[in-house]
Amino acid sequence: MPVSTVSIPVGQWFTDDSGRWWFDSGSLALDFAYTGAIRVAVAPEALHSPDDLTGWMRERFPMPVGVARSRDLFDAVSLRDAIGRLALAAGRGEELRAADIDLVNLYAATPDIPPTLGGGSRQAGRSVQTVGQALSTIARDAVDCFGPANDGRVRICAGGCGIVYLDTSRAASRRWCSMQRCGNRAKVRAHRARKSGKIALTAA
Repeated sequence: MPVSTVSIPVGQWFTDDSGRWWFDSGSLALDFAYTGAIRVAVAPEALHSPDDLTGWMRERFPMPVGVARSRDLFDAVSLRDAIGRLALAAGRGEELRAADIDLVNLYAATPDIPPTLGGGSRQAGRSVQTVGQALSTIARDAVDCFGPANDGRVRICAGGCGIVYLDTSRAASRRWCSMQRCGNRAKVRAHRARKSGKIALTAA
């Protein structure tokens, strides 16, 4: 069960030599890590300035989030990089670093974005959420992502691209970053292998 009570859409579009394709990381925390913590070609560093962080937060969160400052950027990159290291370690089946766990827990312990029930006549709490609250919501999602309930479900794509995802499928059978990308490439390779095998048998 997710630690945060706020529902945030997950997933993003990537573009590379295979075209534009949808990547479902399975986790808001992992989506955040793809702003630069997980070094893959499709996800270069995206948080160069506080304005970049403000833009990412406002694009991802369905509720208003305030303007990021330099300190917020420092905090965001620290949390993001810890999540990225945890993701790679979990995907490789390695032990998670205590320092990274401590950092995620620190941010998760601060107030997050509270849930709201629509239809009311008064504004309860802040009308604009702080960047700190947004980071706490991300950290709480990371607690869920790397917690016991998802043991063995944080994986690295079998296509060798290095992309990490949380397998949220019911059967825990996901193998690829995307069927549109590495999954399709694997199918093409398997088809060519079968075809070349038939040709070899015919020639023999």
